[in-house]
Amino acid sequence: MSRPSPTRALTRTTAPAKPAEVEKKWLLIDAEGLVVGRLASIIANRLRGKHKASFTPHVDCGDNVIVINAGKVRFTGNKLQDKRYYRHTGHPGGIKEISPAKVLEGKFPERVLIKAVERMVPRGPLGRQQMRNLRVFGGTDHPHEAQNPELLDIAAMNRKNTTLTDKGAE
Repeated sequence: MSRPSPTRALTRTTAPAKPAEVEKKWLLIDAEGLVVGRLASIIANRLRGKHKASFTPHVDCGDNVIVINAGKVRFTGNKLQDKRYYRHTGHPGGIKEISPAKVLEGKFPERVLIKAVERMVPRGPLGRQQMRNLRVFGGTDHPHEAQNPELLDIAAMNRKNTTLTDKGAE
């Protein structure tokens, strides 16, 4: 009987995950009162799968994330009025700007959070695939009850993840 070589027994590498072996969970996040940037970074990490030990950069190994109450997210400081989102119409001189306050008051308030997450996920085919695993809803209703999503409490992770409008609420 031969002994295994010592270099084989003490490898320091993790085997890369194969797409067929990836286990995807469904997560539900209530975004009411949460800070946009902090929430977006947590969602981006969950979508990419960086919270898993089997993370592989070239495989979609992230979870499916459902976000409700996306229209009730918060900004710290004066970002609600001072921050600007820019887009271009494609015509000369066609640059347009809008503040987050206007977007949150508008018809699609969830776009603030979608764009924040989109800018934290890598560009390219894999990033687009990972963004398809994100579902964002402005209200409390969502059509994914059959997937039995588990609740992820972002507010309890760190006290800075939520902003308090009235200081005596703690």
